[in-house]
Amino acid sequence: MRILITGGAGFIGSHMVDRLIAEGHQVVVMDNLVTGDLANVTHHRSNPNFEFIHHDISNHIHIAGPLDWVLNFASPASPIDYMEFPIQTLKVGALGTHNALGLAKAKGAKFFLTSTSEVYGDPLVHPQHEEYWGNVNPIGPRSCYDEAKRFAEAITYAYHRAHGVDVRVVRIFNTYGPRNRVNDGRVVPTFINQALRNEPLTVFGEGQQTRSFQYVDDLIEGIRRLMEVSFNNPVNIGNPTEMTILEFARLILKLTGSESEVIYKPLPQDDPKTRRPDNSRAKDILGWEPRVAVEDGMKRTIDWYRGQMPPTLELG
Repeated sequence: MRILITGGAGFIGSHMVDRLIAEGHQVVVMDNLVTGDLANVTHHRSNPNFEFIHHDISNHIHIAGPLDWVLNFASPASPIDYMEFPIQTLKVGALGTHNALGLAKAKGAKFFLTSTSEVYGDPLVHPQHEEYWGNVNPIGPRSCYDEAKRFAEAITYAYHRAHGVDVRVVRIFNTYGPRNRVNDGRVVPTFINQALRNEPLTVFGEGQQTRSFQYVDDLIEGIRRLMEVSFNNPVNIGNPTEMTILEFARLILKLTGSESEVIYKPLPQDDPKTRRPDNSRAKDILGWEPRVAVEDGMKRTIDWYRGQMPPTLELG
């Protein structure tokens, strides 16, 4: 197949590129590199099945030749990024998704939207299942991302109903692994790098809010399986193993051998109190369940972050 991946130089997008290239497909990566990194895909540049286009999909997209799939991975995805680039985040979720859908329609390609568990907001239903409509503050500081993804889902299904575009939608829960930027701002890279530097781990509130962490390989497997089935409704992909942020901080201290202390800061506005996927649909439709235990995945991820650090900063 010939596949366009928007946001393909990002953390998750680049792992998807690896998977598809390994399967022998032709992959066109489109990224404006605002939060992506060309280093994530440069190992493919000598491969004739790989092509990179530097472009912001909020502007009109042109791709010569046929396409079988348009996979839309493009968007800032961490609070530190989308609060720095709120308008760009809204534009890529709205205009970018519109442009990507228009390209899929013009090419007769299937369309895949990577949505997020953030469409559930600060949920009143736990665990979160796909029929839950969410509890989102439409004007809060996180709304630029939450509402951009909610709009992206809405326009995806409008194109499906009005134009017959064959669509897939995945709602991604907290994902970690190699290539997640050191300064990404999300809890996994933040805690790991604070621990490796023997700096205090910053826990917001009392650390009793919960998250569910999945390793990136499990997510990519779920996405790949969803591409292979004829199912148009949203599908949660996440690890149902739930832990508090404080428990997670203690796990990172144990795995890194760090002597860092834990310090507490005020809870950010609209920070979700709970997050855990109901994976029943993924299990039934895709035969998918996460395979990588949190501790095993964190060990792999910690090793990667160690390799990104100057030797003088590594723990002895």
